[in-house]
Amino acid sequence: MGRIDIHLHLQNEKGLMEVSSTVMEMMPHLEELGIDHGVLMSISKDWNEHNLKSVQKYPEKYSWMCHVELDDDIEGQILRHKANGAVGVGEITHNLWIENEKIQQLFAAAEKHNMPVLFHMSGEEGFSYGICDKPGLTMLEESLKKFPNLKFIGHSQTFWAEMDGNVTEDERGGYPKGKIEEEGAIAKLMRKYPNLYGDVSAGSGWNALARDEEYAVKFINEFQDRLMFGTDICRPDTATPLVDFMLKLRDEKKISETVFQKVARENIIRILDL
Repeated sequence: MGRIDIHLHLQNEKGLMEVSSTVMEMMPHLEELGIDHGVLMSISKDWNEHNLKSVQKYPEKYSWMCHVELDDDIEGQILRHKANGAVGVGEITHNLWIENEKIQQLFAAAEKHNMPVLFHMSGEEGFSYGICDKPGLTMLEESLKKFPNLKFIGHSQTFWAEMDGNVTEDERGGYPKGKIEEEGAIAKLMRKYPNLYGDVSAGSGWNALARDEEYAVKFINEFQDRLMFGTDICRPDTATPLVDFMLKLRDEKKISETVFQKVARENIIRILDL
């Protein structure tokens, strides 16, 4: 059984994102990585249209999450995209505080219609993209409490930096290094709120684990039912260090084959109802 990628970016031949690859160009690379199926992220209305067409053409290879415009009928958009097969809302990149009224409306509509949300997190407004939270993820916690039936899937440097209870303000937007001496907000929130999940794609997810392998093994084993493998690749030459890291942990028997398969594919199937 191959892996399923929770976080993949593609474009069409007209170029919706300059650094992305086309559907056909990406397929051989996914096969090389042992990925059977990818969940396409949408970050604009154009991406919704393209990703829907890609899934309709290659349903065995791709699923998709939808983008929602905040200045339009939020619930209506979610209903329309769900009817067209979207398995969630994502990647949410609106550069607003989580407590913003429009973000809260998006969460409410997604919860009502059983659409998981996958979000990119930033540390402040004025950044190019990503919903924003303060150190300690206090706004996220309020939303986890407010929307207990909504599946929140966290991603990005700012989110995964919170693995460490000693993370500094300067480190939140980057890739902190070193041993995790004090447990951070991520584990505490995941332990407290069963509706929080982790997308370990990209350099941010890999770094959060690889920076302290001993802690990573404990973390993966404890939250084996809520972590999801991904790459966040935009083109075939994008680095994918998480692939080798997860295989290493399995081959060295630091995580079991059962745990490996949960993170690599089974959790994604269950959480997104693929």
